[in-house]
Amino acid sequence: MISILDIVEDTTVDGPGFRTAIYAAGCSNNCPGCHNPSSWNIHNGHWMSTDDILDKILADSFADVTFSGGDPMFQPEGFTELANAIKSSSNKNIWCYTGYLFENLLHNPSQNKLLEYIDVLVDGKFEEKLQDESLYFRGSSNQRLIDVPASLKARRAVLYDYNPII
Repeated sequence: MISILDIVEDTTVDGPGFRTAIYAAGCSNNCPGCHNPSSWNIHNGHWMSTDDILDKILADSFADVTFSGGDPMFQPEGFTELANAIKSSSNKNIWCYTGYLFENLLHNPSQNKLLEYIDVLVDGKFEEKLQDESLYFRGSSNQRLIDVPASLKARRAVLYDYNPII
């Protein structure tokens, strides 16, 4: 079971292309200027089973998936189960937003396990003084787009090279 604030279908702001965004409840980062402070309290969400969330995700064969929040790394076991089910049932890529740094996630066994299923990680706390609306898929310039499979192999953060076709 995962505490979910919302599931938004066909969003285009949480990664490239059309995506199904799963907004987690629960976050301990409490970033000043957060776009979703109601997500900080895990009790503001409603509990959903992996199967129910997966059904919504698989109903759209075209959209990829984004985990956001709150912070999915606040509930790593539930999101690991969901990510495994997504990868086992589809070819969808998964983006994940977190306030934690990739390097710190490597040292937490349950969060590290979730990384194994993530394609791109947007890491780092939102920094209001570094807010930059010109950045793709990030709120502040300290946040990174990380190629997770390459980073796990290298055991260091490898940036994801996003070049939109304009």
